[in-house]
Amino acid sequence: MFAVFKTGGKQYKVKSGDILSVEKLVADLGDKVRFNQILALGGNSPSIGTPLVSGACVEAEILNQTKGKKVIHFVKRRRKHSSQRKKGHRQDLTILKVLEIKSDQKIDETSNFEILGKILKQVKSSSNIKETFNQKNTTPKSVKKSEVKPASTKNAEVKPASTKNAEVKPASTKKAEVKPARTKTVQKNNSTKTKIEKSTTGKKSVKASK
Repeated sequence: MFAVFKTGGKQYKVKSGDILSVEKLVADLGDKVRFNQILALGGNSPSIGTPLVSGACVEAEILNQTKGKKVIHFVKRRRKHSSQRKKGHRQDLTILKVLEIKSDQKIDETSNFEILGKILKQVKSSSNIKETFNQKNTTPKSVKKSEVKPASTKNAEVKPASTKNAEVKPASTKKAEVKPARTKTVQKNNSTKTKIEKSTTGKKSVKASK
């Protein structure tokens, strides 16, 4: 079942258990409030108000009073260079939780919402808290022994060192072949050589040497 109610000039569609933020309500934390302006109800027997549904209301709990995100308001006049204004704004909001949707209540439709009172939460007394604390400490804790697996008794297979002697190749006994020096004789040119000797008289004498 869902309902559409009006508050702060806005409309909200909710169902029981929803958490939403609305415009700020004058109420304290933990207060139980009731919204009377219900516009429509949904579910097995839906009904639409004209403009409100008579006898319908939404009950909620105030969770927190907070502010929304910051909004920048900037104004600048184009033809006046020194005329500009910048402001920030954060809207006040109220966070509430929807508890129940009712359709057969006697309500005052002229008022937007009503404060019904405080929601009393069950708080344990100090004696009960101490008893529960002592019980927790006295009860032995079950200690699980860590399962330790026995070490494996298999001896690691160690391969024996290879006893094969390294094959050493004997040094080659071949003597280096020394090539004999070349014995080629230079053939003398048997051509006749002319010796020119200057005589004392200044004439050249030619002797042929064989």
